[in-house]
Amino acid sequence: MAPTSTLNANGVEIGVIREIIGETAYLCLMNIARYKNPDEPKGVVANWMRLRSTIEFLGLWEQIHNPDFKGLEFDAFKNEAGSNAFTLSPQKWISSTNAIGLVSKSGRYGGGTYAHADIAFEFASWVSPEFKLYIIKDYQRFKKDEADMLNVALFGKNAREWRNEHPVEAQNGENIRDYASAEELIILVNMESQNAELIKEGLSQGERFAKLHEMARTQMQILLKNRIKEKLKNINPNLLKGTTE
Repeated sequence: MAPTSTLNANGVEIGVIREIIGETAYLCLMNIARYKNPDEPKGVVANWMRLRSTIEFLGLWEQIHNPDFKGLEFDAFKNEAGSNAFTLSPQKWISSTNAIGLVSKSGRYGGGTYAHADIAFEFASWVSPEFKLYIIKDYQRFKKDEADMLNVALFGKNAREWRNEHPVEAQNGENIRDYASAEELIILVNMESQNAELIKEGLSQGERFAKLHEMARTQMQILLKNRIKEKLKNINPNLLKGTTE
């Protein structure tokens, strides 16, 4: 499970994957933990997982988002959490409770433990509230970049460029997609779906952009041809022959 993107939180790179739940990002906990202890990040995660407050938070998150979450196993962990002998790895939490908020894969290459952004931010708060703010700031940039990647692939410009060209409309709260044609809106929906699949395949943003741009170009040609055909259907066939009745 290699990251498909990275955040840069005050100089610290944090791997990001986007899968499991729609378009939501999962952040690498080990990268966040290195801010606190560069040499033993696994120990930082392990200490956080031992806390009763952590188990309660993880359990509540799963109960909200995961209909297949195993509540009995969660209760057992919650009752043991906080004791001197209690230990819990991300892998054990996932396998025992059928959790989806954490994703963990072993291996030298592509391995790691990732957490849904909600959980990653909670972990970052425990590591360092200041560091959490840096992560959130770049996470917001990351989400804007992803949206803008689709805008550039389809419209040929990003949201900021459109706002600079249309200051009055932007001031009224309108955006580039408000002025999209019916064909462009159809293509945009298809692109968003395809982008999610390409992310799961591990393609970088640059690789995804090239594929999505070509997809947008091809689909636009098809849709415009279909629109012309529909218009021709509404024209008097005699006019097309150059005669009238």
